[in-house]
Amino acid sequence: MSANLTVAREGAVARLRLDRPALHNAFDDALIAGLTDALQALGRDPTVRAVVLEGAGASFSAGADLNWMRGMATASEEANREDSLRLARLMRTLDELPKPTIARVHGAAFGGGVGLVACCDIAIGVPAAKFGLTESRLGLLPAVISPYVINAIGARNARRYFATAEIFDAAEAQRIGLLHDVVAADELDAAVDRQIALLLKAAPFASADAKRLVREVAAAPDRDRLDHDNAALIAALRVSPEGQEGLGAFLDKRPASWVE
Repeated sequence: MSANLTVAREGAVARLRLDRPALHNAFDDALIAGLTDALQALGRDPTVRAVVLEGAGASFSAGADLNWMRGMATASEEANREDSLRLARLMRTLDELPKPTIARVHGAAFGGGVGLVACCDIAIGVPAAKFGLTESRLGLLPAVISPYVINAIGARNARRYFATAEIFDAAEAQRIGLLHDVVAADELDAAVDRQIALLLKAAPFASADAKRLVREVAAAPDRDRLDHDNAALIAALRVSPEGQEGLGAFLDKRPASWVE
């Protein structure tokens, strides 16, 4: 575990905090590795039912650490490729994590920080939060995070913000789909807690597997195959222990065994 990352447990909920406040929670190789390892461990933990991703200090995440970027600027193309693949692994791990994830965006998110927000299933921010895909100012592009950001905000908005590198506010982030909700700063924790409460009422497997279903449906080229696959999925779920418990609880008008 990285010294710049903390994990706290609150029952079935894990809170994963980027903890480099003096550097606005900017990425370096150690933080990328630590965050990837922590997410993988949480993904394997059957007692974890939701993960909250947050940042310490004033910012959510400023993206790449400038000192780290300075070092990579003098490294070989091959070293830069390997470095970028490690970031890609982090983003994919978060995007495909078999647990529901919530981004608690209390401050600025730039570059890779926007990527983290886009990879989370639910994103809630405050009005003062600022966002930017500022790589083009450096002669770069947000290539590694692009699949997740484009999925969140759409191709047309991505074409604008990738090219201009302009800073946008929380209202715009919500309008284009990067944030689901914008709430006052003193209501942020309550808003996150409301989403956690909803997740803990849902069946653990169904809640965790929802993102896989969405990903596969969105990418499916064969509608006939998709119909068969989805019919097989719902049939298997109906006869599974979780499905039987959920349907039984509904018919008996009682809480399901997983409700906390």
